[in-house]
Amino acid sequence: MISPLDLSLISGPIPVVATVAGAVALLSLAVRKDRRWWSRVLPAVVLACAVVVAGAVFLVDHVWKPWPEPLPPVLAVWAGATLVAACLAVARLRSGRWYRRAGRVLLALVVLASAGTAANAYFGFYPTSRAALEVFANNRVGLDTAARPPSSVVEVPAGGKLADVWRRPADLPEKGTVSEAAIPGAFSARPAWIYLPPAYAVNPRPRLPVLVLLAGQPGSPRDWFDAGRLAERLDAFARAHDGLAPIAVVADQLGARMANPLCLDSKLGRSETYLARDVPTWIKRRLTVDERREAWTIAGLSQGGTCALQLAVRAPDVYGNFVDLTGQREPSLGSRAATVKAAFGGDEAAFTRVNPMDIFARQRFPDTAGVIVAGRDDAVYRPAAAEVFQAGRRAGLDLQWKELPGGHDWTVWRAGLYDSLPWLAVRTGLSR
Repeated sequence: MISPLDLSLISGPIPVVATVAGAVALLSLAVRKDRRWWSRVLPAVVLACAVVVAGAVFLVDHVWKPWPEPLPPVLAVWAGATLVAACLAVARLRSGRWYRRAGRVLLALVVLASAGTAANAYFGFYPTSRAALEVFANNRVGLDTAARPPSSVVEVPAGGKLADVWRRPADLPEKGTVSEAAIPGAFSARPAWIYLPPAYAVNPRPRLPVLVLLAGQPGSPRDWFDAGRLAERLDAFARAHDGLAPIAVVADQLGARMANPLCLDSKLGRSETYLARDVPTWIKRRLTVDERREAWTIAGLSQGGTCALQLAVRAPDVYGNFVDLTGQREPSLGSRAATVKAAFGGDEAAFTRVNPMDIFARQRFPDTAGVIVAGRDDAVYRPAAAEVFQAGRRAGLDLQWKELPGGHDWTVWRAGLYDSLPWLAVRTGLSR
């Protein structure tokens, strides 16, 4: 039997039941046998809440503009429903016995929970209740413990693959480890999250390929472990490959959840230098890794996907592979004019020197391979991904196109990365 904790929060009965429960709760708060309530209070509350939500959406989309795309309408609708429910509950707190007043507060909380479920289903953040509850678990291991230097290393003959010489050891752990560590450098980054596969814990230790992962904006490195289920999925991959999986380092390219320094060296910070020099240098010094560029991959979702493409063409000597999960056509703060002004003080030439789509027109990359992933229902990012794919192919990149069911959400990002692992394993030597 499937545990209730493993039922989907994205599709199936739970989102449907939550939506119905929210609608019933809101209706229960709205209905009252009072002429003044229907003629004055209810219309005033609904109108005031609509104005507040519309104003908030306008400020976010047109004034603050923390990300290029507008707020999804479903979020605005549920925000309005939650605000209306809260105001109606407050308006009715003065009347009725205590248990009726408590019931109205409970109804407002039901609407709030329904809104949260709807938002989660839209973005596909937590696939199950178990995934949501694991946010409160602390299963991290200190990196000094997890990454102790080995007494010996598995040597791979020149031109060979790790899969050709690796044999599953008897003392192989069941799972890998998750650690958190600060990576110093030219950019003020938050701590990285690091996954070390089971094979990392044995002696002799293999030199493993590296997957540098990036979250989206807004976001943080932890997102790949909470929403992305990274440890769980890489553990599953390792079980099918005798304990082998890539070392995954989820680095911070933003500096703060709402920031966007565009993965460039500009007035906004030196994010590019951090990812192209500081992070790889730290990884090679701190961990037992395969240092060949063919064994290094950079991947990311949304803004992180744009960043992965940038690093693939700006640091091809470091990253031989990349996975762009529904990234933008080019690094953007909403428009090219706004981006150039914020990052380079209006110097268009400085931007074109570092923009991948402009680089493709003047440089070829025959030794770099990548995967471009697009959501079938993503009206904004799918056309951008198609343009990037065609431009990259013309520039000599060895590219694959993956179009998956879904939009600009974790349903696409999870599947896009993990469906690319077999291809990546062949590229990096983890499988034949």
